[in-house]
Amino acid sequence: MIKQSLKIGLLTVLLGFINCDNKSNDKKLQTQSNQQQMTVTTETLKQVLNAFNRHDLDAIMEYFSDDCSFDFPRGPEAYGQRFIGKAQVREALAGRFKGIPDVHYGDDRHWVAGNMGVSEWTLIGTTTSGVKLNVRGCDLWEFRDGKITRKNSYWKIVER
Repeated sequence: MIKQSLKIGLLTVLLGFINCDNKSNDKKLQTQSNQQQMTVTTETLKQVLNAFNRHDLDAIMEYFSDDCSFDFPRGPEAYGQRFIGKAQVREALAGRFKGIPDVHYGDDRHWVAGNMGVSEWTLIGTTTSGVKLNVRGCDLWEFRDGKITRKNSYWKIVER
C-alpha cells in the first residue's frame, strides 16, 4: 500500500513537472508564432512593391511604423531628403505619384536578413514635365516588430 502511494505520488509529481513544461513550451510556441507574424519576409517586400505599383497610399502606409523615415534619393543633403513620421512619408510618396503619375517598379528582386532588407527594381514612368524615366534603383529597408522603420532609396544617374 505504501509502495503504491509512493508510486502515485511520484507519478503525480512527474505529471506536474511535465504539465508545467508543456505550459512553458506552449508559451514558447506562442512567442515564436508572434515573432513569425511580426517578421518581414521577401514576400512582404513584394507586397509593398505591389502597393506602390497600385499607387495605394493607404496600403503602403500600413507597412510602416508610426516613427518611420524615408530618405528620398534627391535632396539638399548627402542622404537626399529625409521625411520622418507617417504623415511626412505619406506626403512625400503622394508627391512622387503626382510628379510621376504612371510610375511603375518592375524587374524586382528582394532580400531580407534579420531586421534589414534590400529591394532592387527598375523604375519606369514619365514626369509631369514629359521626361521619360527608365532607371535602376534600390531600397535599403530597416524593420522593427514587422513594420518598416526606414526606407532609404537610391536611383542610378542616367546621363544621355
